[in-house]
Amino acid sequence: MADWQPTATIETLRGRARLLAAVRQFFSLRGVWEVDVPVLAKTGVTDVNIDSIPAEVNGRRHFLQSSPEYQMKRLLAAGSDSIYYLGKAFRDGESGRRHSPEFTLLEWYRPGWDEHDLIGEVSSLLTELGVAAKPVKLPYREVFQQNIGLDPHTASLEALQRQAAVLSGSDFTTANRNSCLDLLFSIGVEPRLPDGVVFVYDYPLCQAALASVGRDFSGVPVARRFEAFLGRMELANGYFELTDVEEQASRFESDLALRAAVGKSAMPVDLQLLAAMKAGLPKCAGVALGVDRLLMQLLSLGEIQDVLPFGIGREVND
Repeated sequence: MADWQPTATIETLRGRARLLAAVRQFFSLRGVWEVDVPVLAKTGVTDVNIDSIPAEVNGRRHFLQSSPEYQMKRLLAAGSDSIYYLGKAFRDGESGRRHSPEFTLLEWYRPGWDEHDLIGEVSSLLTELGVAAKPVKLPYREVFQQNIGLDPHTASLEALQRQAAVLSGSDFTTANRNSCLDLLFSIGVEPRLPDGVVFVYDYPLCQAALASVGRDFSGVPVARRFEAFLGRMELANGYFELTDVEEQASRFESDLALRAAVGKSAMPVDLQLLAAMKAGLPKCAGVALGVDRLLMQLLSLGEIQDVLPFGIGREVND
């Protein structure tokens, strides 16, 4: 195949166009309006697990956005009500069968909803888009204990490090709790999830990211976060959003300390987001869904390049 041709077939691209149109119709019928926010901004994200792509603009450093979240929350604080974004996002170091540094993201926010309300709407969207499987909801603690044999909320760091080393064959003696849980879940839990659509909720506190904190049915503190899996592939990540500006600022500082500890460069904190939260971010739930991965599953394709018009591998000059 000549290198000027698309990486996806024309029929796949038709399917992609139908999927995007169906998504927009779904939200239009529910009164959720589409917003067009910048993909280029002066700040990226502080999350140690996400590497923003820098860009030089008029002699100043900017970043391609890994998510529209910060700008959308500023709109929510300004009184936008329910909104969604359907467009490009960017992350450095994302390359592989399921990853691309440039990808299409669907993200939406529902003021007045919690994470379980939003799980219901994600399920309705997937059904509307052709996913027939009945969804399953499982607490993180339950699936982790069943497959790893440890309580993710109460197990010692040493116990998690030992189990991570056993499963990975690598040294985890200096790994933090979040890294151990990530490894154990991806290797020991995710491949053993039930078929179809699975929602995992009530994540460990160290994985709260931008989620509020609550308690599970037994009273254990948890992050009010969920992830959706389709065919054992992570598809979406949602939160009952954090609205406490002081807690958000503290988490940014913790992120920066983690970045320094692993040798990553510091990232500028988004002060406009903090100002918006201080002005009044409404109680809301939000979720981001990977459109390319969804299309892979709908069309039973094994590589993300197979659903992209021009995959990044074809665009790089040797």
